[in-house]
Amino acid sequence: MAGETVITVVGNLTADPELRFTPSGSAVANFTIASTPRTFDRETNGWKDGEALFLRASVWREAAENVAETLTKGMRVIAQGRLRSRSYDTKEGERRTVMELEVDEIGPSLRFASAKVTRTQRSGGGGGGFGGGGGFSNAPQQQQSAPQQQQQQGGGWNAPANDPWSTGGNNGGGWGNPGNDEPPF
Repeated sequence: MAGETVITVVGNLTADPELRFTPSGSAVANFTIASTPRTFDRETNGWKDGEALFLRASVWREAAENVAETLTKGMRVIAQGRLRSRSYDTKEGERRTVMELEVDEIGPSLRFASAKVTRTQRSGGGGGGFGGGGGFSNAPQQQQSAPQQQQQQGGGWNAPANDPWSTGGNNGGGWGNPGNDEPPF
């Protein structure tokens, strides 16, 4: 949407994400990111921590389940999303306004750590991405013919033939294939 404030926050999770489900069955994970700026102090010849920002964040649907399964307290994360303000009344009748991050993308920071990414099987049909379907899968790869293997090599990982982001396979979709001359971003 136009006019929304999109920000990227790098920080550490203060607790494990809390996964809940709405009455309609949508998953939502809530968590807090603590982002502390560091500056170099020339007088002491050392690093000094600034004032920490504690930002409440939420992520929805399948991403919420992935976050709850993957991220834990203390992990350094990179989160991008839309900054929202929400007002409420306290029990004492005071009006309060809080800023929250509605997360679009989140993942572990690899600056001081490493991670192994596992693709998850998409639930439901169609949906996001170019060409629908696709998604992530941690299922073992099926045996492929030599031509299929040759088409899929060189991308760093062997994508399933129906992966909309893959340049190999016979799906006709994905970035770099005929009919898709625009990048996916």
